[in-house]
Amino acid sequence: MRHSTTWIAVLFAAGSTCFLVAPFPGFVQLVGQQADAGVFFVGSLLFTSAATLQWLPLNRARTTEWWSSAWQLVGTVFFNATTFRALSTATDSSDYNRVVWRPDALGSVCFLVSGFLAYVVVAGSWRRRPPRTNDGRIALVNLAGCVAFGVSAAAAHVVPSSAQELDARLANATTALGALGFLAGALLLLRGERGRLRAGRSARSG
Repeated sequence: MRHSTTWIAVLFAAGSTCFLVAPFPGFVQLVGQQADAGVFFVGSLLFTSAATLQWLPLNRARTTEWWSSAWQLVGTVFFNATTFRALSTATDSSDYNRVVWRPDALGSVCFLVSGFLAYVVVAGSWRRRPPRTNDGRIALVNLAGCVAFGVSAAAAHVVPSSAQELDARLANATTALGALGFLAGALLLLRGERGRLRAGRSARSG
């Protein structure tokens, strides 16, 4: 399980890095739109790999933690669909909102539900602040990342009359911001896991 947790953190960190870098206009200009879309797709696959590893070991009892992990996994699958279809579907296509934006929006909703449930698990209630622990910080930054992804999805909706996103700059900025939240959560998870491993080795050597 410890080995699995390390991989979960590494995969989430790698996927978050993809979503952090890909929205920047300078990166798009450097690699081109097709390669940029490919980075998003790879990032979504890394997210799904991490979410699967996180969900598989959980007790199949329908606990809040199980539901949080399940919603997260479903959200990553929606991101797989939207990023894959974005490889070949331009924003001025009549199908863009249906095959690209819609799964993106659904994935963001799933992430919001997952982040909220994870926050409740750690804090004990949505009305409480999370504890000042590593788990509390992870729940907080991940929820912030989920909110940012939700804003990004709303801003990325393409207006059919203009074939333009509602607010492309806001969509890109909040995508990067959401990815930064998930990256921070992944690094906190990795740091916490390394701390537990060091403590375990110290206990055995003592």
